[in-house]
Amino acid sequence: MKEYNTLDDFDVRHKTVLLRVDINCPLKKDTLEIEDDNRIRQIVPTVRELLSKHAKVVILAHQGRPGDWDFIPLDRHAAVLSKHLGKEVRYVDDLTGEKAINAIRELQSGEAIILKNVRELTYEQEKKSPEEHAKSELVTVLAPIVDLYVNDAFAASHRAHCSLVGFPAVLPSAAGRLMEKELSALKKLFENPAKPSVFVLGGAKVADIVAVVSRLISKKIATMVILVGLSANAFLKARGVDLGKRNEDALSAGLSQEDLEAAKKLLEEKGEQILLPHDVAIEVDGRRRELLVGDLPSEYPILDIGKASIEKFVKVIHNAKTVFMSGPAGMIEKKEFLLGTKELLTAMASSHAYTVIGGGHTVGVAESLKLADRLSYVSTGGGALETFLMGKPLPAVEALKAAVNRKL
Repeated sequence: MKEYNTLDDFDVRHKTVLLRVDINCPLKKDTLEIEDDNRIRQIVPTVRELLSKHAKVVILAHQGRPGDWDFIPLDRHAAVLSKHLGKEVRYVDDLTGEKAINAIRELQSGEAIILKNVRELTYEQEKKSPEEHAKSELVTVLAPIVDLYVNDAFAASHRAHCSLVGFPAVLPSAAGRLMEKELSALKKLFENPAKPSVFVLGGAKVADIVAVVSRLISKKIATMVILVGLSANAFLKARGVDLGKRNEDALSAGLSQEDLEAAKKLLEEKGEQILLPHDVAIEVDGRRRELLVGDLPSEYPILDIGKASIEKFVKVIHNAKTVFMSGPAGMIEKKEFLLGTKELLTAMASSHAYTVIGGGHTVGVAESLKLADRLSYVSTGGGALETFLMGKPLPAVEALKAAVNRKL
């Protein structure tokens, strides 16, 4: 029995479809223009299919968080989406008022509008059950004037927000094409990956890294886990390596003593499945310099993996049948320390394995290096991907599953 509905399960002709997407994009701080429109491009197939099937499409989305500099209206997003669609998507600066209601009722088949930033609503980000969110003004006003709810916001699916879980509690609901594609790719990756399977984990967040590595190995998902970035530094410290005060201070915010003990135990029990760098790149007077892990500690910041580690990791990737990477290997903002991330992604792109990457920084590098199209799948998820890695349920997906028997 299927877990959730998709667009294949509904006839949307002349129906009003409420489409929740995640087009939360990086912006240029000086102009507030959209810097990277990847997430907008990713929803185009779903929007285009709905319009081609003569649906009336009402788009709900967010940008930034209230109080943050990138919390802006969605008129720019509407313009970029219109450009990629080759068809106007009109911006309506309202959510539950008369202006929004009239715009929805006046929609013709094959037309689309995008409503105001949904995070303008104070209750949007409250963590409540789907049933509680269904009682909100957003749901009680919009649900009666639409026919179907479609969620294509995989990147936000780890959040139990009103616009993500409230509508499936009262409306026929389906996964959009991007959501469907994401879940299918991750299912292939995590449920029965072709072996040997290699997971490359890096980036700057280390709070959950021990639990993620433990799960990947204990559930026999990963044959080998390669750690880079701060994740590698955390496990090197757990192994007893003195990184130097500056580098250990960089870890302290996200890594507890309990985490370190757990990492130490994991290395003792499953160390043969965990690959750590044996050389690193530090920054000395603005220049890249490499040294062996055995030559640590260093007063200088560790900003990348070294060339010997790159060579070793690339060989492992080339021998794998499944490779996943999330999080860069170094400080990619500095050209000299992009090397590790670049070489690992290049190895993935030239391999014959099923290759998947995720996380905004990793995806950004792959796109800038023109490698993204050579990978099997590029996920839009950041926090959602981390939640999936942890083996935790995604509230927005669970809401779709709960609505599987609700028909138009």
